[in-house]
Formats: sequence, structure tokens, C-alpha cells
Amino acid sequence: MTGMVDSDAAQVAQVLGGDRDAFRVLVERHSRRLFRLAYRMTGNEQDAEEIVQDAFVRAYRKLDRFESRANFGTWLYRICANCALDRMRKQRTEDAHREPAREEEDAGVGPLELAASNAPSPDRLVMSGELGAGVRAAMEQLSATERAAFVLRHVDGHSIEEIAKSLGLNIGATKNSVFRAVQKLRRQLEPLVSATR
Repeated sequence: MTGMVDSDAAQVAQVLGGDRDAFRVLVERHSRRLFRLAYRMTGNEQDAEEIVQDAFVRAYRKLDRFESRANFGTWLYRICANCALDRMRKQRTEDAHREPAREEEDAGVGPLELAASNAPSPDRLVMSGELGAGVRAAMEQLSATERAAFVLRHVDGHSIEEIAKSLGLNIGATKNSVFRAVQKLRRQLEPLVSATR
């Protein structure tokens, strides 16, 4: 890990020295990790790709403000989390002003998939689909900050201090966001979890 941090610092120094191509190495090195974060936060592949692009553009523009003693990957991760939060807040505002659209029904599983010898039973597929849809719906009920805090804490395993720093919150507000997210998800998912027992 130290090697990558040193290598990142060297790449940043090259970019700041005028070598624009050196930034491409940083993009290739960190884009997959940023995509995973953005996708977990938004649940949408296209949004995640755009968020990663926005994060790299922001990072490039602010590269002169990056402190070389800091970890570039952490700094970039924070920028990506903020880009995702911005997009989620913007979409929530747009959705509030838009007429509710009918949800498209999932095409489900075709007969060929069911015929496979190791395929789960149809009722198990239905339950799995319902649970997945329930999780997505429950995540949609969280505020952008709650969703980001939950993903960073319980999916990515970051400490409260790291999350606070990433989201620009104090420790108390960060703990509160994680707690509220867990409580809301628990309330939303309890009926589905009970049904699977």
C-alpha cells in the first residue's frame, strides 16, 4: 500500500509539473474503486460512471490544492463521495418536481434459466427478487447523507472519523446519519425478512 501511495504522490508531482499524461495513470489506478463506491451509493451504473468522471475532473482542477503528505486515494475517494451526494440530492429535487412515473415490471427469469440443473426454485427466485427490490426501495427512502454514511460504514467498512471527513460532517452528525439509516432500513425491510423465515 505504501508503494501505491508513494507512486500516487510521484504521479501527482508529475501532473503538477506539466505532464498531463501522468494523470491518466491515476485514473486507471483508482477508477474501479471509485466506480464501486458511486454504484453502491446510487444503485445506477450510468450515474456511477458519470460520477466517477465528475470526480476525476474535480480532482484534476483542484490538484494544486492536494497536500502531498495526504493519501491521494483517500482524497479522491472523498471527492467521489461528494460528487455522488451532489448527484443524489439533485435527482431527489428533480424527482420531487416530476410527475410520478409508473414502474416498469421486471422481465423476470426465462424458461431456459429455470431449466438449468442448479437453478434455484421459482419461489426462491421470486422471494430473492422481492428482497432485492425491497432493499432498493428502502435505500431510496434514505436521505443522500444517510445513504452515503450507511454505504461508507456498512458496505465499505470506513470508520466514523473517515466518514465524517469524507462527508464534511462532525462526528456526532455522522454517527446520527449512520444510526438513522440503519433504523430506517430495519423498519422498511422487517416485513420482507420476516416473510423469508
